[in-house]
Amino acid sequence: MTFRLKRRAAPKAWTVPRKGTKWIKRPAPGPHAQDQSVPLLLVVRDLRRLAATQREARMLAKSGALRIDQAVVHDLERGVGLMDTVSFGAPLDEHFRLLKDRRGKLVLVPIPATEATTKIGRIRFKHTVRGGRVEVTLHDGRNLLVPASTPYKVGDSLRIQLPQQTVLAHLPLATGQLAYVAGGSHVGEVARVDRIEVLNSPQPNRVHFKEGFSTVKEFVYVIGEAAPQITLPEGLAR
Repeated sequence: MTFRLKRRAAPKAWTVPRKGTKWIKRPAPGPHAQDQSVPLLLVVRDLRRLAATQREARMLAKSGALRIDQAVVHDLERGVGLMDTVSFGAPLDEHFRLLKDRRGKLVLVPIPATEATTKIGRIRFKHTVRGGRVEVTLHDGRNLLVPASTPYKVGDSLRIQLPQQTVLAHLPLATGQLAYVAGGSHVGEVARVDRIEVLNSPQPNRVHFKEGFSTVKEFVYVIGEAAPQITLPEGLAR
């Protein structure tokens, strides 16, 4: 597999100019889909502009100054996706979270250092494993073992501590919860859940919001109850 693709064929979620060099870095296979993640190289060089060339970005990565979800990363092909945190070590000491704006573009949102140690993950799968415990899989590929008595459901969100992956809070997908929309025509919006519509058909279940629109359940990330538990892009804070 080649780790490059033509710039004009780059995913629409990438915030990169369509004109320029013919080729652009492709994210390596990982927890996020290609069209929903950005290679770390582009985050360092094109989004944050800490390096002018791939060689400079590689030197920065080798120094151990780059961290994704509090884990040091040396691979510039590593894909950075929705809700991931990116930290740049000394002397910068900057922290960001990758979210989508109202155009559906993946953007870096500045966050305080204390917030960089937590992350919200949406539960994609849930199943029972040996020993009577339950394993849940989050949207970024993490697998967490939880007691069978926990009320976690597919579509709920978990706020976890990084890098220990300890569950700090359970954010159920329920009426009144504050949610972030990660896809569809209302991508990047924050709204309150009104009701969940379960369809007995091949069509995906839908979530209706009090703001007067709905979207498919898979696009909905619960981010809080009274207030969001993450920093949102400018103009979306509530």
